[in-house]
Amino acid sequence: MKKALAALAVLTLPLAGCGVTAPLKPQAGHDLPVAPLGRDTQPTSDELLKLRPQDAPERSIELRKKSEDRADDPYDLPPEG
Repeated sequence: MKKALAALAVLTLPLAGCGVTAPLKPQAGHDLPVAPLGRDTQPTSDELLKLRPQDAPERSIELRKKSEDRADDPYDLPPEG
């Protein structure tokens, strides 16, 4: 029982660091990327992690109200032979 409890403690210990919400900083000896062309200031880590609308587009959840016929597909050819 004690071995199982110790193993459980050892396995869950790495998960304890997953909830850290400290601000991100570059590793020692490394800098953030240079400022993009045309921008005077260097972006912060929060700005670099923010998704643009093109990176994560919203889904169109339009439900079909009735069935529709498919358009003719010129590449839907029968097998040769």
